[in-house]
Amino acid sequence: MRCSLNACLGYVQLTHSVTSIDTPQLWSRNPCQRHHRNSNLTLFIFGKKPTVPHLLSVPPTKTMNPPHAVVSGDGAFLQDAGATALILAGGYGLVSAFDYLTHNSIIPQNLSRKLVHILSGIFFMVSWPLFSTSMGARYFASFVPLANGLRLVIYGLSLATNKGLVKSVTREGKPEELLQGPLYYVLMLALCAVVFWRESPVGLISLAMMSGGDGVADIMGRKFGTVKIPYNKNKSWAGSISMFVFGFLTSLAMLYYFSSLGYLQLDWTSTIERLAVISFIASVVESLPSRLIDDNLSVPLVTMITAYVCFSL
Repeated sequence: MRCSLNACLGYVQLTHSVTSIDTPQLWSRNPCQRHHRNSNLTLFIFGKKPTVPHLLSVPPTKTMNPPHAVVSGDGAFLQDAGATALILAGGYGLVSAFDYLTHNSIIPQNLSRKLVHILSGIFFMVSWPLFSTSMGARYFASFVPLANGLRLVIYGLSLATNKGLVKSVTREGKPEELLQGPLYYVLMLALCAVVFWRESPVGLISLAMMSGGDGVADIMGRKFGTVKIPYNKNKSWAGSISMFVFGFLTSLAMLYYFSSLGYLQLDWTSTIERLAVISFIASVVESLPSRLIDDNLSVPLVTMITAYVCFSL
C-alpha cells in the first residue's frame, strides 16, 4: 500500500507540474524544453521526483553585426566564389571600357592608363566586404589580381596579343611594359589582401596611396607640373602636393568606409595625425628618381612599413 500511495502522489505531483508550468509551452518547438519534459517522464517511471524546467533556462542567442556574421562552410564558399566572379567581371569590364575609349581616341593613352590605375585599386578595396568572414576569404579576393597578373604575363611575353590592353595600361604601348608597373601593381593588390585584409588599416592605406595618391599625382603633374622638383626634373611640385592630398583623402575615405561597416575601430584624431605623416613620407618616396625601383613597388612598400610603425605606437 505504501508503494502504491507513493506512486499515486508522484503521479499527482507530475500532473500538477505539467499542468501548471509546461502547458503554456506545450506547442514550443524548442528541443531543450521537449528534452526536459521527456526526462521528467523517465524520472517518474523510475519512481524519482521530476524536476520543473525554468522558463529562462535556454540562453538567448547572441546577435552579431552583419560584417561579422557567422556563415557555414558551404555558404562561405559559395559567397566567396560568387564575389570573386563578380569582381573579376567588374574589373574586366572596367579595363575593357578604357580599352575602347583609348582605341577610339576618345581619351589620351596616358590619362586612360592612370584612370585604370586609380579606379582598379579603389574598386578592389571597396569590394572586400562582399566576401565572407571565413579564413579563406582573403585568398579568394587575392585570386582576382593574381588572375589579372597572369593575363599581363601572357600578353607581356607576347604569347597572345591584345593591342587595346597594351595601349590602355602602358606608357609607350609596348607589350613588355606589362611585365613592369602593371604587374607590380596587381601583385601589391594581392599582397595587401592576403597579409592585411579588412581588419588592418595598413593594407588599406598602402593601396590607397598607390592607387589614389600616385595615380592623381601623375595626372596633376602632367597638367600643372611646370615647376620641377630640384632633385628630380621628371617630377613636379604639383604632382607631389597632389600625391600628399589625394593619398591622404583616399586613405581616409577607405578607413572611414571599413570603420562604418564595423571592421575597424579607430580614434580619428590620432588616425588623421598618423595619416598626415604617412602621406608625407609616401609623397617624398614618390618624388624620388624611379630608375632603380618602380613607384608601384616603392610607394606601397614604404607606406606599408610606415603605416605599420605608426599604427603600432
